[in-house]
Amino acid sequence: MHSMDRLKAKYPGANAWQIGDSQILANELAGLIRQGIKTASCGSFASYQQEECAPRIGSYNIILDGQDVPVCVIRLVSMQLVRFCDVTEEFARKEGEGDLSLEYWRKEHQRFFIQEGYFSDEMELIAEEFKVVEIL
Repeated sequence: MHSMDRLKAKYPGANAWQIGDSQILANELAGLIRQGIKTASCGSFASYQQEECAPRIGSYNIILDGQDVPVCVIRLVSMQLVRFCDVTEEFARKEGEGDLSLEYWRKEHQRFFIQEGYFSDEMELIAEEFKVVEIL
């Protein structure tokens, strides 16, 4: 078992977090990242701007499962600003969720952003792509 201290020492400045808005989803998404199926993620530009330690290209992140156990370490390789309505099928597939279709991506992310408090077809997202650098 990797201690968080040891991981933080190996990857200085790395943030540790769960992806998704529930324990079940966090477990599922951490598994998809670990398997190399999910290589992208996105969030609203507005919430990104409010983050104290927003990720930067080249930064490392420790992905936690729903029980806050480290699953893997990823490195952010690209970020771009894109409107919700301009997200491509290719990007939806890289998100690795559901049946990998753009339709599924739109439906799930619309649900997520409504729950987060704001959704618009024109809303700006930060679209991130990453690669797994260590499986724990």
